[in-house]
Amino acid sequence: MAKAYLVGSGIAALSAATFLIRDGGFQGSDIHLFEGQRNIGGSLDAGGTADAGYTMRGGRMFEAEFRCTYDLLSGIPTLDDPSVSVTQEILAGHEEFAWDDIARLVDGDGKIVDTRSMGFSEHDRLDLVRCLAAPESHLDGKRITDCFSERFFTTNFWFMWCTTFAFQPWHSAIEFRRYLRRFIHLFPEFSSMSGIHRTRYNQYDSMVRPLAAWLRERGVTVHTGCHVTDLGFAPGHRSTTVKTIYLSRHGRDEKIAVSPEDLVLVTNGSMTDASSLGSHTAAPPPAPHRSDAWLLWHRLARGREDFGNPDAFDKHVKKSRWESFTVTTKDPAFLDALEKFNGRETGRGGLMTFTDSNWLLTIVADRQPVYRDQPDGVSVWWGYGLFPGRAGNHTPKPMTMCSGREILEEVLHHLPLDEEVATRVLATSTVVPCLMPYITSQFLARRRDDRPRVVPEGSVNLAFIGQFADVPDDVVFTVEYSVRTAWTAVAQLLGLDRRPPAVYKGHHDPHVLTAALETMHRR
Repeated sequence: MAKAYLVGSGIAALSAATFLIRDGGFQGSDIHLFEGQRNIGGSLDAGGTADAGYTMRGGRMFEAEFRCTYDLLSGIPTLDDPSVSVTQEILAGHEEFAWDDIARLVDGDGKIVDTRSMGFSEHDRLDLVRCLAAPESHLDGKRITDCFSERFFTTNFWFMWCTTFAFQPWHSAIEFRRYLRRFIHLFPEFSSMSGIHRTRYNQYDSMVRPLAAWLRERGVTVHTGCHVTDLGFAPGHRSTTVKTIYLSRHGRDEKIAVSPEDLVLVTNGSMTDASSLGSHTAAPPPAPHRSDAWLLWHRLARGREDFGNPDAFDKHVKKSRWESFTVTTKDPAFLDALEKFNGRETGRGGLMTFTDSNWLLTIVADRQPVYRDQPDGVSVWWGYGLFPGRAGNHTPKPMTMCSGREILEEVLHHLPLDEEVATRVLATSTVVPCLMPYITSQFLARRRDDRPRVVPEGSVNLAFIGQFADVPDDVVFTVEYSVRTAWTAVAQLLGLDRRPPAVYKGHHDPHVLTAALETMHRR
């Protein structure tokens, strides 16, 4: 009986294991996931407690055309009600509690910016159209700044776009173009964010735990504390066949013999690798050396052009890092004040970006509870800064050197709250910052062959999955991308008829294009 070995336990690997069972006819007992960390879920993490402070590196957003994700999760029951699938829960939550953001941007005077206008000049519109229409090959190695004037990066559109998707001006023009095409149907609702879907809780509680429970019931084995260090290949130049997996299990070296009928699916690279947590009173420690997620890819790619180029993604930490923070409080003062300021009840307000913030701070208060075990009377909100290396406006040092309390003070500097309320918020909140050196590494300027194909040409039993495998037309830094790579890998290696649905291409729809152009011309 064929076996499947999956390197990593993030959403790509969990999805692949599910597809192997659902579509590939595998028994769960023949599927093994190797995870170097103690916990599974990869970048979809959540931890902490109400007393010590909750932690969450990031929060993912969804939308109606996440076709692979919703297909996958339609067969996974929620933990709260086994008769309801995770997909049903997400869609019902959107119907019941959609975002309707009217305070998407806040200026330096603490005033809500009118975002009905994107703020484009005619030159900006022409540049956008050129970028949309350009063949991807024309953008090879280019940055976004190579395609737009300096003024473009001061528009309302850019402030909303870059803080929704975490783009920086120096990021890849290829990725920016893919995003423009992939999400052009969201343009008319972009400022209100009403087209965005979210999970009921954080993604670990709402996605990882249900998927893990479903896989565990079917006998899938997850080996934590297990680092895959290298792969051995059968000799031959015309085909790629893994014959050995080398790993370190709790510090002891092992190897696993792999037959040509077995499958090996590798999550290459990691956008949350080397993340470090601070505390309410201390800044995050400097990032440690990169982990096996990058080292394994480097070893595999040595002398193999078809395995991509990890150097394009893990050598530029200052261009790929940003910092998030999670706030836990037992006092409703902050959320009450936020509701009063933005005119929306907690969970409906969406993202709020402070355009004059040196750190380019964005905050969001999602529907409570954010954690499945979150006690009554405890609330959680979250935020991030895209320029953590700069000194703050209020705090005269970089965000990377700030404690959780100092980050909260910086937020309160930008948000016009009564002094009494601000004092209460500071006294009753616990803030845990998280520094992520590789969080936007998948956006760095690259060439088209820097990411390997999901199934390299001539591969017999090896596939790459996750954010650093290449899927034409779809966009990285999304759950959908990871799920699509997993489905592609399973379907292609097993020669299945059931393939992933096509990537949604709204830019081919004249109605979508017309609505987007009308939005771009609003004044």
